[in-house]
Amino acid sequence: MPTASIDTSSIGERPRPHSLRELFWAFTWLALQGFGGVLAVVQRELVDRRRWMTNEEFMEDWAAAQILPGPNVVNLSIMVGDRHFGARGALVAVVGMLLLPMLLVVAVAAVYAVFATHPMVVGALRGMGAVAAGLVAGVGCRLAASLGRHPLGPLPCGLIVVTTFAAMSVLRLPLAWVLPVVGGAACALTWRKLPA
Repeated sequence: MPTASIDTSSIGERPRPHSLRELFWAFTWLALQGFGGVLAVVQRELVDRRRWMTNEEFMEDWAAAQILPGPNVVNLSIMVGDRHFGARGALVAVVGMLLLPMLLVVAVAAVYAVFATHPMVVGALRGMGAVAAGLVAGVGCRLAASLGRHPLGPLPCGLIVVTTFAAMSVLRLPLAWVLPVVGGAACALTWRKLPA
């Protein structure tokens, strides 16, 4: 069965984490920046800033991370850590992704329990939601540039995007239905277009 694969011939030439400590702090920093929408932060940090991945590698790994059980960014951290340091790297990346944010969430939850109904807190949370939505939309636009190299081509990919948007936003279908139907159809169509 043909599968999409990442060209690993150029991975040795690109920057990579030099130690488990660097990997830990990179994912800790990523997690601490990702309030409300981590996709934009992850893409900017791993592809643009650190150059540990190409845009195409990021899209393939992010797609795999989305269909695996668990939080997408945690799945991605496991893949990146494993790629560079094996099982130890996967474990270190996950701990970096979860440890400090977990402690912060516990502290914020304690404070929020006291001030949840305060109008300034409610307004701040609404503002953060709008910023997160804008960041995700911006990354979506940036990643759309690589659809021209996708095996299906830009038009079928655009139709899949429109179908997904309509199913989720207009028809308000649950993700548990949209993902297997639209995502499964997209995977099947892509698989048929891949060279043997």
